[in-house]
Amino acid sequence: MSHFPTRFKLIPRIFPVLLACALAACGGGGGGGGMNPILGGVGVGQTSGAGAGAAGAAGLGAAGGQPGTPVAPTISSVTPALGASGLCPVTTVSAGFDTAMDAATINASTFQVVGNGAPISGTVTYDPITRVARFVATAAAGFAPSSAFVVTIKSGSAGVKGKDGMALAADRVWDFSTGSKACIAAVDLRSAGLFGGFGGGAGVTNQGVNTVVNGNLGTTAACTLITGFHDASNIYTETPLNRGAVTNGAVFCAPPAPGTAAGMTIATQAAADAQRAYDDLAALPAGNDPGAGQLGGRVLPPAVYTSAGGTFAITTGDLTLDAQGNPDAVWVFQVPSSLTIGLGATPRTVLLTNGAQAKNVFWQVASAARIEDGSSMVGTIIAGAGVTISTAGQTAQTVLTGRALGLAASVTMVNTTVVAP
Repeated sequence: MSHFPTRFKLIPRIFPVLLACALAACGGGGGGGGMNPILGGVGVGQTSGAGAGAAGAAGLGAAGGQPGTPVAPTISSVTPALGASGLCPVTTVSAGFDTAMDAATINASTFQVVGNGAPISGTVTYDPITRVARFVATAAAGFAPSSAFVVTIKSGSAGVKGKDGMALAADRVWDFSTGSKACIAAVDLRSAGLFGGFGGGAGVTNQGVNTVVNGNLGTTAACTLITGFHDASNIYTETPLNRGAVTNGAVFCAPPAPGTAAGMTIATQAAADAQRAYDDLAALPAGNDPGAGQLGGRVLPPAVYTSAGGTFAITTGDLTLDAQGNPDAVWVFQVPSSLTIGLGATPRTVLLTNGAQAKNVFWQVASAARIEDGSSMVGTIIAGAGVTISTAGQTAQTVLTGRALGLAASVTMVNTTVVAP
């Protein structure tokens, strides 16, 4: 007869059960925590609370390297926007997904556009980096004007699928319509588009230590008129209190050193290209003035806008540019006199929405443009009398997502970030 206590006799029986229970996430029965049949309490691999049993089983699978349950992909954004109307004859329709997709399932059969009851001919592509599918109309002019369109991205076994094979849960259907106006084409900046700041023949100056120009910086004047900047190769009259960095580009100006003949050639071409772009913008048919010169608080669709009184200002509120789902939408602001963004104590912002892009916003200013301290401006400004960004002594960062191009006068910056789109 064995003299071991009864509790020790149970160990050989309990251990296999515990092992099997642990491997199977025993007690994962859902609810507020299943009881372990041997030890009691919360089951192995389980947390307390509602649904803990299911979470425990799923969690153990994930922790142990077992694949989780696939989730159906969803469409997170579409262009043109649902119900957008009066659009110029756009050429592209797109849909963004929340997960990586199987590119082979995104094609002309699963991504369709119908207009006036007839399928629209087009090419379908998928970008795995951005997870965006695009339908580009075959016709060079895009979708027909003054027409209604319905877009369908199909689900089910014959529809679009994620990388894990899960199909879209339901068809995604939306509509949009075009108007009678032709689309405005973006103006070609040519070599001037490579510059974040250009000071005509008068130079570019910086005050403050937080200025960064992402793109080239230039003038047709001597390099001595570039002050408070440095690029990867040279320093242009910097002081401890006035230091600005030129990144992803270089400074181009005339001799003396560090100016070169080659640099002067580049600057001269940029000046000519900026003037040509200015003339192209000025030649566009005049548009309306939506707020008697005041753009603050407005939400504007793509179009040409012309100041009736000579000036445009964004001072009473922020300006929103609404692309209405068209990523190629273009805005042109013709300003016969001056442009002002923000007030000294009240910065203002230009906002982009529904696919609007900074590269498609243009400000043609006959006189001077001024962006006040702390404001956030968008677009390419080409000004006959130069561009002033912020005020000396100000520490608030002012941002221009675009370009400041002066034709005959300087560009001045104070603690400014310029990002050429």
